[in-house]
Amino acid sequence: MNTDVSPESFKLNVEEDIFARFVPTETTRITSPAQARAYRWTAAAFAGVLAIGLVQRFTPPDLAHWHYILQRLYYIPVAGAGLLLGWRWGLTIALLAGGLFCFTTANVPGSSDMLDRLLECLVFCMVGILTGTLSDRERERRSELEQAKSKLEQVHHELKLNFEQMKRADRLSALGHLSAGLAHEIRNPLASIEGAASIVRAEPDNPGRRSEFLEIIQIECRRLNSLLAHFLEFARPRLPDFTLVGLEEIFDSVSSLASHAVRDDRTKIRIEIPPNLPKAQCDPEQLKQVLLNLVLNAVQAMPDGGTVVLSAAPGGRDVLAIRVRDEGAGVPQEHLDHIFDPFFTLKEAGTGLGLSVAHGIIDQHGGSLILESNGSKGAVFLITLPLRQHGAQ
Repeated sequence: MNTDVSPESFKLNVEEDIFARFVPTETTRITSPAQARAYRWTAAAFAGVLAIGLVQRFTPPDLAHWHYILQRLYYIPVAGAGLLLGWRWGLTIALLAGGLFCFTTANVPGSSDMLDRLLECLVFCMVGILTGTLSDRERERRSELEQAKSKLEQVHHELKLNFEQMKRADRLSALGHLSAGLAHEIRNPLASIEGAASIVRAEPDNPGRRSEFLEIIQIECRRLNSLLAHFLEFARPRLPDFTLVGLEEIFDSVSSLASHAVRDDRTKIRIEIPPNLPKAQCDPEQLKQVLLNLVLNAVQAMPDGGTVVLSAAPGGRDVLAIRVRDEGAGVPQEHLDHIFDPFFTLKEAGTGLGLSVAHGIIDQHGGSLILESNGSKGAVFLITLPLRQHGAQ
């Protein structure tokens, strides 16, 4: 096999390689708009330097001021190549400009000597390198920012996916707790009903015992019905019917209803509303349900008596703050994170759905229901309620 390469074939290969580098073909396609712009700016820089050199070449030698202007015009393609293409291309264009400058001004009368022309070429190179270096640094920083942006977007996407997974897991966990709580609450009345029915069946000839256990069956059936009603309110709360109402009317109604549950003269319900309190857009019946539940809980939390304070005040811009404060034992620290959980209760006869339903109602009103700290005595439930509802008439 002959491996000799003739000078003609070597020259042809070199020319094809150069052509492939600068002229896209089927095998060297431009792969991005940035690369296309780089080709265009490279061609423009070469064309600009050659055009200036050509004009200077044919400018009459006696027009020294025009030669001076053309000499300064070389800086435009040199600086442009450095800024747009980097220091390597800036240096390349500077060397080309310096060579053309030395060649075209060699025979101009009164022009600088060779040393001055070489120094001018050195300045061309310095301008090309300096502008190119600054441009390269700016591009590197921009690239770093783009990479950081890309990483942040990726992290944000991953966090969003993780958050959705956590929400899904939280919903499944809540469903599990809800099912377990409902099963537990239903099991106790059913056990009582089954036991009472067994005794009634075992002692059919004892009217006294029969009446007693039939009453137990009725009580437990009512308890089951109440439990299921609360559960349906929690699981499928109705949409609020927003109306513009004053809190004085709602507070008076809640105080009147709650007073029937107060059987001790030592327990008082006090209403505190400042004058000219603006009206709120809410569902009055649902808000009464929430406040009555909180007030009754407060009354039950004070077996030795005390004062339940039902108050309202402006809570900020377009927001009302409603507080229900008692003087009971308060909520233990270990239970603070669970008081709004379904079926969580500290009362022996409670269903554990009252606060969950109340929390859902206030959430549908665009507000919030939280338990505030009341020092070492009692508890304070805070309701923040917007004065106007979005989309409400």
